[in-house]
Amino acid sequence: MRNRYQKTLLACYLGFITQAITANFAPLLFLKFHADYHIPLGKIALIPTAFFLTQLLVDLFCARFVDMIGYRRSVVTSEIASALGLAGLAVIPDLFSDPFLGILLCVVVYAVGSGLIEVVGSPIVEACPFDHKDAVMSLLHSFYCWGSVGVILLSTLFFALFGIERWKWLACIWALLPLYNIYNFATCPIEHLTEKGQGMTIGALFRTPLFWLAIVLMVCAGASELSMAQWASAYTEAALGFSKSLGDLVGPCLFAASMGICRVIYAKFGPKMNLIRFMIGSGILCLCCYLLASLSSNPVLGLLGCVLCGFSVGIMWPGTISITSPRLPQGGTALFAMLAMAGDLGGAFGPSLVGAVTQQAGDQLQTGMLAGSVFPLVLIITLILFRRSAR
Repeated sequence: MRNRYQKTLLACYLGFITQAITANFAPLLFLKFHADYHIPLGKIALIPTAFFLTQLLVDLFCARFVDMIGYRRSVVTSEIASALGLAGLAVIPDLFSDPFLGILLCVVVYAVGSGLIEVVGSPIVEACPFDHKDAVMSLLHSFYCWGSVGVILLSTLFFALFGIERWKWLACIWALLPLYNIYNFATCPIEHLTEKGQGMTIGALFRTPLFWLAIVLMVCAGASELSMAQWASAYTEAALGFSKSLGDLVGPCLFAASMGICRVIYAKFGPKMNLIRFMIGSGILCLCCYLLASLSSNPVLGLLGCVLCGFSVGIMWPGTISITSPRLPQGGTALFAMLAMAGDLGGAFGPSLVGAVTQQAGDQLQTGMLAGSVFPLVLIITLILFRRSAR
């Protein structure tokens, strides 16, 4: 029976890779958009804001309506939206008198796809009859990391071979992956976590103390990950003397690769580990990485803290899902949607806090990173409370 669900697992793997493409491809083209369409950099900065805001709205929508729509329709829609948005980047901006509006429209469309797979992908895998689901969940989320590394490296290689002016061809090439995955999701077996109408409502979740601990964990997981990832390129430039453009590529690649390695290690050896203990250890390592990056005067040590931070945050997002879902078995899609929303909120709030503190400290980035260390600290405390509450 488990072999029947391998196609389901493959479809979810490709779905998470698609999510990585939608999150990382457009930022590689920001300067190209600026040069070709004469879009001010201030307006271009709104592109990632629109992407993550759309994902947050999709998270809220999923919490209320996905169980009514069904997993299959939702996840097929996610692939259709991702394909249309990516391919649309090559065509839609030229149809508008203001190309920025066309770019923003495409970003919103594929952000809908990204938000749907983020919410629906995890419960689809959780509902499959696999052993050691926490390990399977960790491996699933590792594909987002490998997708991030792949889209950055392969896009850079494409630009080197054929020139960045042919980026529209590459956008269409990346769109082929979700287009192919539509067939996978349309034909693979898909189960539901709960019977229709039997899952907990959002109100019932709000009245559950363990749910609120899980929300805090997800906020801290998203904040711990994104607060450091946003500054990965800056540390690469400082430590290795790379150019700005090369630092933007290498820094995020090192961070994503180390995060993916952590998730693969847990997928391999997770059945022999206590997940909550592993997460507490990862939280302590994450705190040490933030302190190393913020207090060390040696840029190489700062870079080391940045890279190791990727490893330390790897288990936090999938791990929180894995320790919460079996303890709230009737949580259903609403639980997964609210957890995803909390993670996205942390990912939006964390870098903003670091940036604000950095500005108040006279552009001292290390001071901002020191403020960011509050997220892994709160995560460690919450994990200890979660373990006691679960008992």
